[in-house]
Amino acid sequence: MYEYSAGQVALVRGASQEVEHTASRHSGPRRWLRSVEWLIAAGLHPRANATTLVIARDLGARMDYSTGHVRYCLDETVARTNVSKASVKRHVAYLRELGALAWVQHGTKANVRRVLGLGGYAATATVYAAVIPAVYDHAMGHLIVGAGYGARIVMDYRQMPDPRPAATVTAPVDNSSSEPVDNPAKRSCEPPSLTSARQEGKVQMVGGNKDTSQARPPKTRIPHQSTQINGRRRTPADVKNAGKTTRLVRALVGWTQTAPLRQLEFVLRPWTDQGQDAYQITADLHGMCTGVRWRPKNPVAFIRARIAADQKRQQEIQASQEAVARWEQENSPIGAFQSSISQYQDVMVGLQHGLTSYQQAAQANGWDDLSYGETSTGDAESDMAAFLGSLA
Repeated sequence: MYEYSAGQVALVRGASQEVEHTASRHSGPRRWLRSVEWLIAAGLHPRANATTLVIARDLGARMDYSTGHVRYCLDETVARTNVSKASVKRHVAYLRELGALAWVQHGTKANVRRVLGLGGYAATATVYAAVIPAVYDHAMGHLIVGAGYGARIVMDYRQMPDPRPAATVTAPVDNSSSEPVDNPAKRSCEPPSLTSARQEGKVQMVGGNKDTSQARPPKTRIPHQSTQINGRRRTPADVKNAGKTTRLVRALVGWTQTAPLRQLEFVLRPWTDQGQDAYQITADLHGMCTGVRWRPKNPVAFIRARIAADQKRQQEIQASQEAVARWEQENSPIGAFQSSISQYQDVMVGLQHGLTSYQQAAQANGWDDLSYGETSTGDAESDMAAFLGSLA
């Protein structure tokens, strides 16, 4: 069917390079890299070479382990591989023609941040899917169920070689004697036995306490399904939707692809519980490492620390705002004036009464010039004190 050595396998062109129309099956990064190495070594593409394998390994290192999706990131690929931009484009095209890459999303200049309701500009990224062509499965003798991107490989364990060393395989038994032999049927067709065999060399406990709870410290229970979400109990549907969002986030954010999907889903729950979609979370995660070449070694711990710091800062801002509101309510200028207006009026009346008494005494004594004449303020002070005392 296929002449691998002659390179007579037809290259994939046109619409067959799309995920919706590809004849290749979906794969993860590890098996995909093995298939790419074989496709290049078999010479199925006249121009694929070692540089093609370098580009494939760079893509495989950034692929999502669950979906097999990876963003193109042309400029970053050029910086990492030290291959020119034109060469990267050519060798990615060779991988598509070999049937090893399929388009999930074509990159455009459309502003994806505007779609997300965010400011600034970011072009829509190109996303590829790791796929394995049928020529590789045929050469490996794989049994395939289905067709196209959704096809799956079936492993026949009965035809696998004996994993035991040759020295441990016993010779066939001579059954030529007249004694009966218990051999009712082929044991290769029987279902596996439910009886467990004891491993040789395994330490057996003799006596002692069977209860090992005293020797082992109790495990710390990590809440997951029982945590509340928006004031209600978390359901399996909530976890499933959060898992779908997390898969897409991990495919779009390169530095999160080393994190286990379950741990990443759990640490992103403060955002997924608020109803944020994958693109909003992707924008937030890109903002954490924007403008730097540094990438966190432990993405889950890094995201958890950043979210905790943001929540603490929001709580501090809210607490300060509440304190300012309480202070303004307790120390309102309008309330202060209203509470002391009666006292202010009493003081003014007493002052006016004292000044009037003083002026009358000055006129009676003929003190026309109050600045140079012999003056005495004792009477005025006593009058004001007497008047204020009478009010009290």
